[in-house]
Parts: sequence; C-alpha cells; structure tokens
Amino acid sequence: MIVQCQKCGKDYEPKRRGGKFCSTSCRVVQHQFIKRGEAWGKPASGDERYLADKLVAVGRSATEALVQVEGLPAAEAFGRLRALVQGWAGVANNSIIEKVQYNEQQEMNAQATRMKRIKSSK
Repeated sequence: MIVQCQKCGKDYEPKRRGGKFCSTSCRVVQHQFIKRGEAWGKPASGDERYLADKLVAVGRSATEALVQVEGLPAAEAFGRLRALVQGWAGVANNSIIEKVQYNEQQEMNAQATRMKRIKSSK
C-alpha cells in the first residue's frame, strides 16, 4: 500500500502499518516543528510541493545575496539585488503558479457566493 509522507508529501510504502513518514529525517524534523509549535503542514499536491521548494530556494538566495552585498557601495549593492529580484520575477509566467492563483481565485469566488447566500437568507 502506497501512502504519502506527512512531512514532505513523497509517495512511499510504509515498513509497518500506520507509518506516517518516508524517512527518519522527515519524522524527526516534523517532530521538532511540532515541539516548537511550528507544525509544517504537508503540501497537498505536487504543485504546492514545487512552490514550497521554490520559496525555500528564494529565501536561501536572498540570505546569500544580503551577505554578498554587505559593505558594498549602495549603487553596486542595489544593482545586484535588483538582478536577483528580476530573476525571481521570471517565475511569474510559470504555469504552476498560474494554476495555484486560479485555484485561489476560484475559492475566493466560492466563498463570496456563500457569504451572499447567508446574507440574503437572513
């Protein structure tokens, strides 16, 4: 029986009944998140996993960029940071992001419709 890891979302076959994590590292990391009160919700789909990985990469590259521009003249630092942000903006035409945005818009529209029904029934 194939199940999804509750940490990373990867499909795997548990070694025992009731297994929740694909590896010891996923189990330990999830436990640490919960212990700190920062439970990491597993991404629901491959698209969300993809975006979550991209956001982690963006955060990592931003941290690295700030270290690199520290102490540089303002104009040069600004130029490097601008190039980094323009690289991130290139992802805006990504079909996965468009799909997630579309799904969010659909959910917002459905919620607005529900609210209208509630108001009209009063």
